[in-house]
Amino acid sequence: MNLFVTIPALNERITIGQVVRGVPREIPGVARVEVVVVDDGSTDDTAAEAAAAGATVLTHPETRGVGAAFHTALSYVIERRGDLLVSIDADGQFNPADIPALAEPVIAGRADFSTASRFKDPQLVPEMPAVKLWGNRMMSRLVSRLTNGRYYDVSCGMRCYNRRAMLNLNLMGAFTYTQEVFLNLAFKRLRIEEVPTRVRGQREFGESRVASNILGYALKTSRIIFRAYRDYKPMRFFGGMCLWLLAPAVLLEIGFFGHYLWTGHFTPYKFLGFGGGGLLILSLIALHMGLIGDMLNRHRVYLEELLYRQRESAWRESSAVATTLPPAPVESTAVEVHPAHSSASEQAGAASMADMSFPGPAGAPPSRSPGQVASPAHR
Repeated sequence: MNLFVTIPALNERITIGQVVRGVPREIPGVARVEVVVVDDGSTDDTAAEAAAAGATVLTHPETRGVGAAFHTALSYVIERRGDLLVSIDADGQFNPADIPALAEPVIAGRADFSTASRFKDPQLVPEMPAVKLWGNRMMSRLVSRLTNGRYYDVSCGMRCYNRRAMLNLNLMGAFTYTQEVFLNLAFKRLRIEEVPTRVRGQREFGESRVASNILGYALKTSRIIFRAYRDYKPMRFFGGMCLWLLAPAVLLEIGFFGHYLWTGHFTPYKFLGFGGGGLLILSLIALHMGLIGDMLNRHRVYLEELLYRQRESAWRESSAVATTLPPAPVESTAVEVHPAHSSASEQAGAASMADMSFPGPAGAPPSRSPGQVASPAHR
C-alpha cells in the first residue's frame, strides 16, 4: 500500500523543511511513503527547502489558492496509483508524527476518509481567538445540518483519503476545499471518521494565508457551501425558498380577499393583492427551478457514478501493468504545473499529466512525449 503525504505551501520557507522531515517513513500497513509539496507560487525558498528535505516538489507558476494546490496533489497521487493520500499543512500547526493515528481508520478499512478533529475531544481544543473558534463551530454545525450528520471540525487541513474517496472527489473551489470535501463525500455516503488530534491553535510564524481575514474567509467559504448544497440538494434548496415566499403570499392574499368579502371593495388594500400575487409567482418560479434542478441532479449522480467507475477501471488497468514502485529517492523531483492542466474534474481520472517538466540529473528535462512520467533514473 502506497501512501502520499501532500503539503500545500506558500512562502513557508521557515517551517516546510521541518514538516517534511517529520513525516514518518514507516507506518503500519503501508509499504511506501512519499512526501509531495505543492509550492503555490512562493516568492521565497520554500521549494528549495522542501526539495532539500527530501520531498517531491510540484510548482504552480503563480499563486492559485490552497484548493487548487489540493487539486494538483490529488491528480499527482492518482496518476502515481496511490492507495492513500494524507494532506497536512506546511505551517507547523500539525504534528506529522500524528499521521499514523490519522490514517489508521482508513488503513483498517473502517473509513474511506478520516480527518483530524480539533474540537471533538474537549480536552484537545487548541487556544485560538474566540471569533475563530466560534466560526469553526458554526461552520461545522452548518455542514452537519446540511448532510444530516454530526461533525465537530470540518475545516481542519490534516486528512486521509483512500482510493475510493480520491476517485469520488469532484471539487470546484480554488480558494479552499475543506468544507466542500465533507459535503462531496457525505452526500455520496462514504464513511467518514474524525480522529481527535492535538494541534497548535495559532501559527508560530506568519499568519494564515486562508483565514487571515475572518469575514472574507466566511464569505468565500459560505459561497462554496451554498453552491454545493444547491447542486446536491436542489429540491430542498429551492423548495425551502418556495415555502418562504409562499407563506407571506398566502397571508397577503387572505387579507386582500378577506377585506373584499367583508366590505365588497378592494380599496384601499389593492397593494395586498399585488404583493401577494407577486410573491406567489416567485414561489412558483422557485418550485419550477427546484424541479429542474432535481432532474439535473439525477443526471449528475449518474454521470459521477460513470466517472468514478471509469477512473477506477483506468486505475486498475494501470496497476495491473505497472511494475513495483521503487523506494522514494533521496533527491526530489521538481514539477511545474500549468494552470490549464490543474482542474480536479479534468485531471483526477487522467492517466497522465501533460505539459510538465521533469528535470534530469543535469537540470535539463529529458526528451520524451507529453504525458510521459519521469522514470526513477531521471531523478
